[in-house]
Amino acid sequence: MHDFPRVNPVRLLDDLKTLRRFGANGTGVVRLSLSPVDIEARRWLAARMTDAGLDATVDGVGTVFGRSRKSGPALVIGSHTDTQPTGGWLDGALGVIYGLEIARALDECVATHDFAVDVASWIDEEGTFSSFLGSRSFTREAIDTSLQHARNREGLVLGDALTQAGLSNVPRVTLDRARQRAYLEPHIEQGGRLESSGKSIGVVTTIVGIREFQVRFTGQRNHAGTTPMAIRRDAGAALVAFIARIDSAFAQLADADTVWTVGRIDLDPGSFSVVPGKADMFLQFRDGNAGRLHAMERALITLVDEWNAQHAVRAELIACDGPEEPVVMDPALQEHIARAAEAVAPGEWVHMPSGASHDAQVIGHHIPACMLFVPSIGGVSHDFIEDTADAHIVLGCEVAARAAAGIVEALRCEAL
Repeated sequence: MHDFPRVNPVRLLDDLKTLRRFGANGTGVVRLSLSPVDIEARRWLAARMTDAGLDATVDGVGTVFGRSRKSGPALVIGSHTDTQPTGGWLDGALGVIYGLEIARALDECVATHDFAVDVASWIDEEGTFSSFLGSRSFTREAIDTSLQHARNREGLVLGDALTQAGLSNVPRVTLDRARQRAYLEPHIEQGGRLESSGKSIGVVTTIVGIREFQVRFTGQRNHAGTTPMAIRRDAGAALVAFIARIDSAFAQLADADTVWTVGRIDLDPGSFSVVPGKADMFLQFRDGNAGRLHAMERALITLVDEWNAQHAVRAELIACDGPEEPVVMDPALQEHIARAAEAVAPGEWVHMPSGASHDAQVIGHHIPACMLFVPSIGGVSHDFIEDTADAHIVLGCEVAARAAAGIVEALRCEAL
């Protein structure tokens, strides 16, 4: 291909900044899935897709989908526009507006005018009701239980929220494997690796797997002033000591990309004057290597067994949500992004894993998927101060557009 699509930086940034106004809160955005402002934003986005020549709809679960009128095979580009309760303006939104701009740019380029790009804003990636609802529905995974039982923080049932939004009887958009042959999800990095290394583009290799466990310690509640230290069965002290054992064991298994976090600790009864009789920790660990995740899980089981053999305070390991396995991004699609990055920003890109979860890990089980990252200022995301420099936003879209053109051209060649 000798002529490449050119994105329009002004149009790209204008759309991103307009979307930012829906749910704006200072420098951030509060746009929870299926809230009134989220539905308003989705209607606006569907109108922008229609203006771009796509057949756009807000489907029966709330996903905004713009289908190209060009004949396939098609590349789907998307992400999400819902936010965390204290959300940033680019998390997810960047990938959706990239898709919109790339569809326009390919249409305006003579060499790619006939290339089909579908654009999606998947509903509820952030899990206000049920994480990855839109991409799971799109890939025909079972969502009936979520519709009947999933609730938001206010107790509203997902099915009722869809009814309130006028979507309960609207058809759902689903994957057409014969036409929709690959998936690209551009995203902010949500970390500081690109910024710290002076790189502008990340080519994602793997979306990490996740394990989550609750470790419960049971001792004896007692008076904090009258119970000698030597005879205490302090569940809180046991928990703290156990964290040090986790750190030591996991450090021996980890590589530079392995992470683990004790994100919550509950003490019972949680009083200055009472020795805790029960203590709970909530542990999460992530890695892109499935074997390492299994080794960490086995190490945790061993730590609990060894603890119980040595201490009067008992430890119990409780599995939380089902395990998420690592998902490898399609190597051929990675190569398209890498070639585009080298052409547009020579030497400014790097292969890297994604430490966060994304809709691409759902879709990647069904069709080849890939991801592209741009830097996050200060490595901050899921916060009102989340930001990316305009120059990096534009550069990332230029790389994504060139990669998209290469992917669709390859898909068309395969179909001949």
